[in-house]
Amino acid sequence: MQPETGSAELWKITLGELDEKMGVKIVEESVERVVATMPVEGNRQSFGLLHGGASLAVGEAVGSWAAVIHASTLGKTAVGVDVSATHHKSAREGQITITATPIHLGGTLTTHEVLLTNEAGQRLCTLRITNLLLDRKGRAGADRKGRAEKTS
Repeated sequence: MQPETGSAELWKITLGELDEKMGVKIVEESVERVVATMPVEGNRQSFGLLHGGASLAVGEAVGSWAAVIHASTLGKTAVGVDVSATHHKSAREGQITITATPIHLGGTLTTHEVLLTNEAGQRLCTLRITNLLLDRKGRAGADRKGRAEKTS
């Protein structure tokens, strides 16, 4: 999918503090697919396995980036409203690859499937994330700081 004629430029991914601490690297970014990598080392829990919270954090980030890229084609932004994950297999070392692909790209909601795989291509975790698309200028009925305006 290409941005609509006259639409805003595609949003480019910028890593946040947690992404940097986790060692996330962006491999590919488009409306059709966002791909990133992350080392297992530095993201393990006390039993030496990839931390489930790290899997959720990186999966939510990559899925949200994918939603914001789509939203940018409509002149909007995206905020997460739901994420769920199933852990299939553990990892103790190496790099994982995180791939977000769209299930639904709407004008109000997006849903992405996010797969975390190991270096052998085995599925470690599957996430589903839904994002709400909002106008960039803010929400109707909100003041400049994001608080709901009183109507009385």
